Amino acid sequence: MLEHGKEFLLQYGPSLLAAIAIFFIGKWVAKWIKRLVARGMTRAEVDPMIVSFTTSMIYIGLMVFVVIAALGEIGIQTTSFIAILGAAGLAIGLALQGSLANFAAGFMLIIFRPFKVGDVIEAAGVTGKVDEIQIFTTTLRTPDNKTIIIPNGKLGNDNIINYSTQETRRVDITVGVGYDSDLKQVREVLQEIVDADGRILKDPEPLIVVGELADSSIRCPPWRAKRRRVVPGSREATRDTRRAEGAKGDPKGASERGVQSYGRPV
Repeated sequence: MLEHGKEFLLQYGPSLLAAIAIFFIGKWVAKWIKRLVARGMTRAEVDPMIVSFTTSMIYIGLMVFVVIAALGEIGIQTTSFIAILGAAGLAIGLALQGSLANFAAGFMLIIFRPFKVGDVIEAAGVTGKVDEIQIFTTTLRTPDNKTIIIPNGKLGNDNIINYSTQETRRVDITVGVGYDSDLKQVREVLQEIVDADGRILKDPEPLIVVGELADSSIRCPPWRAKRRRVVPGSREATRDTRRAEGAKGDPKGASERGVQSYGRPV
């Protein structure tokens, strides 16, 4: 009995001790790498949810390799384990293909930050204010107070227009007047509106020009200027333009067109 025990220890003891050492040292290294990655991501101001998920996945992956290495050290064939893990990973990847795409896109959105909570963006055919950025979805609130949840995969594969990035923006509004209108008087009316609106910057100087000779009207962009505050849409300026034209006795039936713009107050 003692001889068999002694023989077993002599034969398997070194391998068993090596396997135990591999496991505990590997576990310590995995934890150290996890803490190192977490510290670096935290310093980079990465979202805490991303930090937790990423470091956990790194730790689990490292521990899988540590366990396989320890089992191989004591003579257990690990080829079958690796094959099973590979097949399981492939099956899970195929089953969660859409979710993984959304996760990857969400990860990139949080890392590179093309927009943040509170910004007004246009993406995936929707315009709204960003209420929440999660790992799989982004929530927008539209101007008419609807909540829209967009999969991050769509945002990752689409153009994103961020209306809140710049402190000032140019606003174009086109006004149509009849061919028998006095263009000098129209220009004076539009200039009065521009001068009276404190949101319009004086530098660069607003432009008032004849932009197009249409079939039934002359179309004049009343100004091309940067604003300190961009309100949702150009309805106020459009209303003021129509009222001022009416006060000056401009002909009726003139067409008018406005280009909406969205932004944030500063």
